[in-house]
Amino acid sequence: QVRMVESGGGLVQAGGSLRLSCAASGNVFFSINAMGWYRQAPGKQRELVATISSGGSSNYADSVKGRFTISRDKNTVYLQMNSLKPEDTAVYYCYSTGFWGQGTQVTVSS
Repeated sequence: QVRMVESGGGLVQAGGSLRLSCAASGNVFFSINAMGWYRQAPGKQRELVATISSGGSSNYADSVKGRFTISRDKNTVYLQMNSLKPEDTAVYYCYSTGFWGQGTQVTVSS
């Protein structure tokens, strides 16, 4: 049974930090495929935030470069978010191998 369990969302003031985590299990390809974080704000389409390959190569959306850091430890992917802005408010989803996490709410107050 595939599981992708996210945690770490919450409410934070602008300029603050949060760390998201997503533990994936139940599929052998999680360890060899890329993992990523996406987000969806109200009324907007889901957008890519960051991805990381099994070898550790990462890519970021321009809007989060220099503020967010993606990392992974085998089948767990993390997103360290610093210098948060109100426009970062969204539901954040982890993704890998065709599977999505349940989403975790991040709210940044001004």
